[in-house]
Amino acid sequence: MERPRPRSAAVLPAPNPPILLDILADLALLSLTALAFALSFPSFASERGWFPVAYVALVPLFLVAHRARWAAAPFYGLFFGVLSYVLFNYWLGRFHPLTLFVVPPIHAAYFLVLLPVLKLADTVFPVHGYAVQALLWVCYEYFLKTSGFLAYSYGNLGYSQWQFLSLVRTASLWGVWGVSAIVVFPSALLGSALREGLSGFAANLRRRAVPAAAWAVVLAAAVAYGMATKVDFEGVRRWKVALVQQNMDPWKGGYRAYAASLERLLRQSDAALAQAPDLVVWSETAFVPAIDWHTRYRRDEQVYQLVHSLREYLGRQTVPFLIGNDDGQLARTGTGEEVRVDYNAAILFDRGRIVDTYRKLHLVPFTEDFPFERALPGVVAWLKAADTHFWQKGDRWTVFEAGGVKFAAPICFEDTFGYLGRGFFNRGAEALVNITNDAWSFSVPGAMQHMTMAVFRAAEARRAVVRSTNAGITCLIDANGRVLEQLPAFTEGVLVGEVPLYTEGTTLYLRWGDWLPPVCAALAVLAAAWAVARRLRSRPGESKG
Repeated sequence: MERPRPRSAAVLPAPNPPILLDILADLALLSLTALAFALSFPSFASERGWFPVAYVALVPLFLVAHRARWAAAPFYGLFFGVLSYVLFNYWLGRFHPLTLFVVPPIHAAYFLVLLPVLKLADTVFPVHGYAVQALLWVCYEYFLKTSGFLAYSYGNLGYSQWQFLSLVRTASLWGVWGVSAIVVFPSALLGSALREGLSGFAANLRRRAVPAAAWAVVLAAAVAYGMATKVDFEGVRRWKVALVQQNMDPWKGGYRAYAASLERLLRQSDAALAQAPDLVVWSETAFVPAIDWHTRYRRDEQVYQLVHSLREYLGRQTVPFLIGNDDGQLARTGTGEEVRVDYNAAILFDRGRIVDTYRKLHLVPFTEDFPFERALPGVVAWLKAADTHFWQKGDRWTVFEAGGVKFAAPICFEDTFGYLGRGFFNRGAEALVNITNDAWSFSVPGAMQHMTMAVFRAAEARRAVVRSTNAGITCLIDANGRVLEQLPAFTEGVLVGEVPLYTEGTTLYLRWGDWLPPVCAALAVLAAAWAVARRLRSRPGESKG
């Protein structure tokens, strides 16, 4: 008896990978890109950073933007925002652990929005969405990261290229934003080419050969422009400055700390004066007691005597001093009451006399300024318990003059904003003298991250930038963006050096400012409008079919 033949088994579709495995894969990709992002800058692995990594650092992020389910995209954004800035700004925790509950969550909120928007661009433009994603990245860096009360320039992708000076010098055209656009584009393109996995990568890359070649041409043209516009300093006058680095936090310890800090400052200044500089510079709040206040209102005799001894010292000098100081002043409230207000200031002294004062215009959010005191008193109490010091905001773009040189003195992280450097240069400054206290970071990579942004301020305007810091990085930067000399971080010393004062001509960035991000935003909007119009045009045909 013949056995009945078994029916052929129905071909069943392959089961979808478990959602959990998808999630774990996506989180692994995001962790990889967070690490690569951090390593592109000065980091725990390299004090100078591995800038070539930046060109591919975000490939996994753009791949996740394609792979992720819509419901998961916002949560992935939160994860990446926190992890990337915990790795990149890890040194904030050395200042105070609470700072890691401020900066990473803020960037988590940014990516909560940005990652779904990147996914939307990938969905709406399945072929050339990478170009729109690159535009959106520049918009994110400018409109979200670097504008408003929460402005924080650390981590703008262009700053990773600070060692690639031929590219950095293109900042004279478009600020750091053009450099960011050049750096982020290959990550977006490669992420798009990987959307079908490694098996389809080569074919997808061939389909994108023309835009890839166009990017290579733009990069080559940018490098050629940077090489061609390198400034020749032959015959340019030199400015000899003495930058004092006391390597001590004068805020900790009260009067004894003030006195000890002053002793270091005077000792190093004496060493500097022996080399006949044109200007001596002390860092941000290098001397804490408000010099002008304690001279006029002698309410603390001990502190007044310290201030008096400093002013006597300055009165004996023929070289001007620029000193970072708490500028305390009386102000009248709306009810007529007189109260003391304090400004984070740079004060120029000539033979002991105050010539002019600059009061910081752009305060650090949360640690120097919090405008929501009435609405959020609990947050204010929390910040004050974390040893923050709030300041009054200045209102004048002071340009100093000493020995025939006009200069501005942006304080601390003010040198991380292009608009401030541009504002000072367009008001007549021939150089920037940044005074900074980075001692609180206890981190050379943290101090280096700060310094790398000052390189771009020099390149944007083709003007010199010098930095006098409490602990690092004290340095001279020429108009080409090259670091001429620097002191070792977290050491006591003084840097006396000459920086060329190139003042010829102007740059497109000085004339037009941050013009590129609005152009990127306009192009992204036009692309979205075109996609909507295309979809509307296709509907009649679809319904007819």
